Amino acid sequence: MTPVGDRAEIVRRLRAKVAAGEPIIGGGAGTGLSAKCEEDGGIDLIVLYNSGRYRMAGRGSLAGLLAYGNANDIVVEMAREVLPVVRRTPVLAGVNGTDPFMLRDRFLRELRDLGFAGIQNFPTVGLIDGTFRANLEETGMSYALEVELVAAAHEAGLLTTPYVFSSDDARAMTRAGADVIVCHMGLTTGGSIGAETAKSLDDCVALIDEWSAAAAEVREDVLVLCHGGPISMPEDAEYVLARTERCHGFYGASSMERLPAERALTEQTRAFTNLEIRDR
Repeated sequence: MTPVGDRAEIVRRLRAKVAAGEPIIGGGAGTGLSAKCEEDGGIDLIVLYNSGRYRMAGRGSLAGLLAYGNANDIVVEMAREVLPVVRRTPVLAGVNGTDPFMLRDRFLRELRDLGFAGIQNFPTVGLIDGTFRANLEETGMSYALEVELVAAAHEAGLLTTPYVFSSDDARAMTRAGADVIVCHMGLTTGGSIGAETAKSLDDCVALIDEWSAAAAEVREDVLVLCHGGPISMPEDAEYVLARTERCHGFYGASSMERLPAERALTEQTRAFTNLEIRDR
């Protein structure tokens, strides 16, 4: 079973990487095999959340925001598959902070007892906009509940790495005690079930700098990662990290497991189907 890990020690290791000029790399895992491979690749953080299950079942990641299953229960189910095979990497749980049936403090204790080192706010209403988002905010299912979740997890000694979608989100999550904020650039593009609508990489650079500066207004030591949208491949992340003023690494989900799996499985199958049998 994965050790919970001490939050202060995890943060110390992450900051040491930044001081050494190395990026922090986190990734989502929808299966035990994904988690094993990510750990073997040297990843710093692994995150489990319900979208990983849908994504690796061939469905779009946004399925995790719809009423196909209880997100928090799914994460607990996934823990039994992933946590026993991860040996040394902190594993975080994606928690639906707006779930009206969640007993928050009890659930956070359950996650810690299972072996999770921290939490992330997913599913998140931050990915929803327009009138529907306004209605969610008006009827008590707001992003503010996700901020409260992060504050409670911080008080419970868990590492917190929330998604943020604006400067205001970045400030609010940093005030709540977030160790890392993850600047979400939208649904990851590319592959068979990726988004087609996305910002440009230069758009991402500008937004990440804006949100990072907002977070630093609250607490200078908060770490910042980028995620999503057009930042789907290592060269994309390299482009963004080279141009942002204050971004300490990259968090991948689809880009860390779905896109590599799509390419490898397709290419391996094609290699077999292209075999030629010699005449005998």
